[in-house]
Amino acid sequence: MNGVATTSGKKADPLVKTFAKLPKRALSRVGVVDVGSNSIRLVVFDGAARSPAYFYNEKVMAGLGAEMATTGRLNPAGVERGFDALRRFAALARGMDIEPLTCVATAAVREAEDGPAFQERVERETGIRMLVIDGEEEARLSAQGVLLGWPEAKGLVCDIGGNSMELAEVEGGKVGRRATSQLGPFRLQQVKGGKDGLQKHIRKMMSELAEKLGTDHQRIYLVGGSWRAIARLDMERRGYPMTVLHEYRMTPKAVEETVDWIGANDLNDLRGRVGISSSRMELVPLASRVLSELVETFQPAELAISSYGIREGLLYEHMSESLRRRDPLIEAARFTERQMARMPGFGRKLYHFLLPLFGDVGPERERLIRAACLLHDTTWRAHPDYRAEACFDNVTRANMAALSHPERVFLGLALLHRYKNSRAKSPMEPLFALLDPDEIRDAEILGKAMRFGAMFAIDDPSDAGQLKLKDKKSKLELTLTRTGRSLMGEVAHSRFRSLCSAMGVEPLVSD
Repeated sequence: MNGVATTSGKKADPLVKTFAKLPKRALSRVGVVDVGSNSIRLVVFDGAARSPAYFYNEKVMAGLGAEMATTGRLNPAGVERGFDALRRFAALARGMDIEPLTCVATAAVREAEDGPAFQERVERETGIRMLVIDGEEEARLSAQGVLLGWPEAKGLVCDIGGNSMELAEVEGGKVGRRATSQLGPFRLQQVKGGKDGLQKHIRKMMSELAEKLGTDHQRIYLVGGSWRAIARLDMERRGYPMTVLHEYRMTPKAVEETVDWIGANDLNDLRGRVGISSSRMELVPLASRVLSELVETFQPAELAISSYGIREGLLYEHMSESLRRRDPLIEAARFTERQMARMPGFGRKLYHFLLPLFGDVGPERERLIRAACLLHDTTWRAHPDYRAEACFDNVTRANMAALSHPERVFLGLALLHRYKNSRAKSPMEPLFALLDPDEIRDAEILGKAMRFGAMFAIDDPSDAGQLKLKDKKSKLELTLTRTGRSLMGEVAHSRFRSLCSAMGVEPLVSD
């Protein structure tokens, strides 16, 4: 047995098809339990929305798969910790009225001699039906999790767990070839031959994976706690101003520099600096070796961290095709507006009113403008002195998908200017470095446009006036209606002039 298995997706075990049979419906709550080799986690999603809302999230580092490579059995202490966690999760599910839970178990339970006994005990004593999935199905679900966060994802998804590592191709919203291997850190702890023997073992297995999936993948999406830990350490090494891991990007060169940096530093010191758990940090050196070989073998142009994996892949199963095709960012912004804005629905009207200012932007910028308008009034309950920073902080840290780090900062800066004319001495200033000067200017213009438009109307700004760029875009004309003449007071005039100043155009107000 070479430790690497693959599939083209043409044939699957009946158990593998279980999730394809789940009803495609919008549920009020979806509860998912992921029983991994290292951790067991319960996530409750607040409905099968296109952008996941985490109603509840709890993890226990049970270590079911520790030492399994030598004993062939689940770790006894891990079994008891895992059982206690699952018993608690079952009780929580009953309390939240989300039964039955969707529960999947991966490498440790499927490969251990006593895995079936653990599975039977869990079902008998907690009522949780644990579905043990094979490596290819694990790869498929992880890849679907990436597609939930990146609808346009194209490349290779790499999911590392305690006892295995899975790869899957994604392109055009579909999952292609998949492969699984025994490259999890728990497995690698048992490899003989010292550092040289370990390196040869990793290289051999990675070469087999490359033969199955090819090496023509420009981007690799990294899924799993060990990858996230390495990414967090990369942020620390670089002095990166943001600590949101989802959509964090690394170059192959940065990966190698960080792997060397980790090896040259004390792990306890690094753990204290970034807040990684001791059980996770113990696996980082071995995971670093795997990541180095992954980069060396597949030669991607870029690596991207995904916080979404199997659990989000299960949520994706509940979605209809029409829901999957929606933009996660816009769906999240619409949901937030409905829940938190004073006048839900005004954001769409504000967007159409301001559109003449941005008519020639591309689709990537247009979606940010649309999202900003939907979110422009969602922090109104904050104290006026802190609304601007609250807007920025909410967006840059929010659990939103399909939003790169520079896009987060652009959106946050636009919303900051929605409430504040100047960004001077802002505590958020270090994050502005993720944007170039033109992007900063564009965000300021969008923010000041929303700042004017939001107070220029009661229900719909278009009822009060119309904006138009004139004379080769050197002038911005605001044509007022009868309603607009009544609303165009001193503050509105001031905000309109501020917008025009940011745009570098002459303000014109006409009846």
